[in-house]
Amino acid sequence: MEAKILAVDDEREIADLVELYLKNEGFTVYKCYDGDKALELIQSQPMDLALLDVMLPGIDGFELCRVIRESYTYPVIMLTARGEELDKINGLALGADDYITKPFSPLEMVARVKAQLRRARRYNEGALQAGGDVIDFSGIVIDRAARTCLLNDRPLSLTPLEFNILWLLCENRGKVISCEQLFRQVWGEKYFTNSNNTVMVHIRHLREKMGDKADKPKYIKTVWGVGYKIDG
Repeated sequence: MEAKILAVDDEREIADLVELYLKNEGFTVYKCYDGDKALELIQSQPMDLALLDVMLPGIDGFELCRVIRESYTYPVIMLTARGEELDKINGLALGADDYITKPFSPLEMVARVKAQLRRARRYNEGALQAGGDVIDFSGIVIDRAARTCLLNDRPLSLTPLEFNILWLLCENRGKVISCEQLFRQVWGEKYFTNSNNTVMVHIRHLREKMGDKADKPKYIKTVWGVGYKIDG
């Protein structure tokens, strides 16, 4: 599995360890120890995935994630030493796809990287296919094959997870999709109670991009205690 990975951590031992394990898997690794150098690499090198430490000298990991999401859809995994829920929520809200809390197992890190790359590859190949290729209603035009979405003729820049959430809701418009169903089908992982927070953060970020308000939603509606739906 060939891929180019950006690995950023100000703790040199961790960055070097990440580089070693990823190179052993055949990945090309662009390693750096501060946010400013990471920004240069983001802007100059095509990447397939980024591993970003939250706390960095210069530009921090959150800002790097925000910059990436302005132009790219490749997966972002945040590294946090504190394990605080707020760090995880902030990262997910900015478009991160996963997070790893330090200290972590290098083998687990490699497994998470491979999982995100598999999802990205399915995204680029137009995976998660079922039914028609284009859904067009209420100003939403979402094309699964082209992986594009228009809202009232305005392009939406969606991450792979956001696109798949919106597609699932649109494909089942009028039906309530539970948080568990969303998590299982979009993330493809075993559902846990705290998975609700992950779904909730991505729904909030998707709403923001659509100009939707949680208290008076036009598109994505919350069915409290159950899940979410988009009316047809």
